[in-house]
Amino acid sequence: MNNDPLPQTEEAAARELARLADEIARHSVAYHEHDAPLISDAAYDALVQRNTAIEAAFPSLMRADSPSIRVGSAPASHFRKIRHARPMLSLDNAFADADVGEFVGRVRRFLNLSADIAVAMTAEPKIDGLSASLRYENGQLVQAATRGDGREGEDVTANVLRIDAIPQQLAGDDWPHVFEVRGEVYMGKADFIALNQRQAEAGGKIFANPRNAAAGSLRQLDPNITAARPLRFFAHGWGEASALPADTQYGVMRKIAAWGLPISDALVLCDDVAAMIAHYRDIESRRADLPFDIDGVVYKVDRLDWQQRLGQVARAPRWAIAHKFPAEQAQTTLMAIDIQVGRTGALTPVARLEPVTVGGVVVTNATLHNEDEIKRLGVRPGDRVTVQRAGDVIPQILGNLTPDVDRPAFVFPDHCPECGSEAPREADEVVRRCSGGLICPAQRVERLRHFVSRYAMDIEGLGLIHIENLFRDGLIHSPADIFRLHEKRQALIEREGWGEISVEKLVAAIDARRQVAFDRFLFALGIRHVGQVTARDLARHYPDEKALRAVIDRALARRAELNPALGESEDKFAARIAKEVAALIDTPGVGPEVAQALVDFFAEPHNVAVVDDLLGQVKPQPLVVETVTSDVTGKTVVFTGKLQTMSRDEAKAQAERLGAKAAGSVSAKTDLVVAGAEAGSKLAKAQSLGITVIDEDAWAEIVRSAQ
Repeated sequence: MNNDPLPQTEEAAARELARLADEIARHSVAYHEHDAPLISDAAYDALVQRNTAIEAAFPSLMRADSPSIRVGSAPASHFRKIRHARPMLSLDNAFADADVGEFVGRVRRFLNLSADIAVAMTAEPKIDGLSASLRYENGQLVQAATRGDGREGEDVTANVLRIDAIPQQLAGDDWPHVFEVRGEVYMGKADFIALNQRQAEAGGKIFANPRNAAAGSLRQLDPNITAARPLRFFAHGWGEASALPADTQYGVMRKIAAWGLPISDALVLCDDVAAMIAHYRDIESRRADLPFDIDGVVYKVDRLDWQQRLGQVARAPRWAIAHKFPAEQAQTTLMAIDIQVGRTGALTPVARLEPVTVGGVVVTNATLHNEDEIKRLGVRPGDRVTVQRAGDVIPQILGNLTPDVDRPAFVFPDHCPECGSEAPREADEVVRRCSGGLICPAQRVERLRHFVSRYAMDIEGLGLIHIENLFRDGLIHSPADIFRLHEKRQALIEREGWGEISVEKLVAAIDARRQVAFDRFLFALGIRHVGQVTARDLARHYPDEKALRAVIDRALARRAELNPALGESEDKFAARIAKEVAALIDTPGVGPEVAQALVDFFAEPHNVAVVDDLLGQVKPQPLVVETVTSDVTGKTVVFTGKLQTMSRDEAKAQAERLGAKAAGSVSAKTDLVVAGAEAGSKLAKAQSLGITVIDEDAWAEIVRSAQ
């Protein structure tokens, strides 16, 4: 071991730790990757021991790429959250060749391209793994995070440092100062089988599929467990970058490969739809023989300037799409049909199946959707059925192979199996719903579980089991009760498996969510049809609960005033009510169905009571929309006439990125009108109102100056 005295200052220690990290990494590559060691084992061990001794003396200086993290003990705390510098988006899906053609058509229309301009696309297999973002600074891996909700992920840096396929130092010397590599952590098929065999022999957890095995392995609190799992990585894109090494998707991906990160060897450049489909067919034909699971092919617009113009909608980019493979099928026996009650009260039939392997996964349950689907299929317990994994994820029954066998038909219940309340079927609905509301145990537990879930209030430490147990023991009944758990500290401490430290952590996690973004609060309420995207649309339009409640109250009053017109059917009257309610709520992306669901929710006194009780504990915060500051931020812009350099959709997307509202009509509230060729009545109205009018070139200058 090196007998030199330890550094006496933090500055000197930091310098030596940096040198040791580089030197040990270089020798590790020479030994493990090239089978050509540069020094003896004893000399290598001395370097590692020197690094360990300095870290012990200066623990705050431990580096993210420390050799002791790669080969030593694990951090002892749960994952912290990391906010992505650029959101990690999901992809829209295509399931047929025509969908791919329509995708390319949408790109053409958005960019206003003539027919003679080719739209080149990259095409590559869609790996079935866990999305991860790797942040490199000056070529050094400094941070790794899971996708999480797309905006915020889990810090898995210590674990990613144990994955041999991911370089800690990029090759070459031409990398940008900051470059985030996006890709998939996955497990090969053979490695997955071997892992499950080892797990079975050790009495450990058996994983359902390679993707779950990869996710579970990457999220281990002990990096030593991750290191023992055969994880691999494929890069497919990037996030934040201080500079880009090329102006095309294909060019940047090739450079990522040159820096030492694995990319798919089936990444190709396609000139047209025919070439895209041909590559899809080729990969599909080789799918079963590939050493890893894939579930489709991803197409991306190659030109990066076009990607920038196309932008994104909701959680997906306009410039990419996943062409999914058809689901695989198998045959088995339907053993029973159980009825589950969801958090919205929906009664959903679930098929219990004799275990069967479908697409490499053992399937024991499948959805039957609703009572109409059961009647259509004519299925009964004891029938032989065909099963597939829809999108290779959700198992479903396709058909009944024994419809002529003499067996009694399945009778769908008209009362809730959980609380015995009536379960009526609404007009134009295929689903029966329990009318028990919050008195129904199934709904209350499910609503509480949804309330604390990752994309809602995101309260750490309150999983389904905790929610069920706390509800069963009478410690929580409503969302607000969760925020009053600090009043029951002693009762929590005395629970089996709990203790003072775990209770304090839980209380701290709950207190940390007393202020959340308004869109999370809305989504957490579990209102029918109000998903993440709709909640975000509402939060963009209304700054807080009071503003939204005020317009809903007006909608309720208006609904009470309406009466059927002479000869108007019940369905048409209901549709007219929903349309008027939607007009009052007046939110982009919120149609009659969602508007009616909002009004129905707040029409129930017990729902209002729950929300008011909750607002005594939680203060929703206005949604902060990530936009670029510009001359039109906070203003209302109207586009009119024929735009020559961009489509209307692109123009509106630009306005939103600049923090402006793109309106469809001119009014006294309009701040700016962008007039293209042959502008008509909107231009005339703007001029009569004295509203500023500019042409396309002036708008383009506003966009350029805001970049």
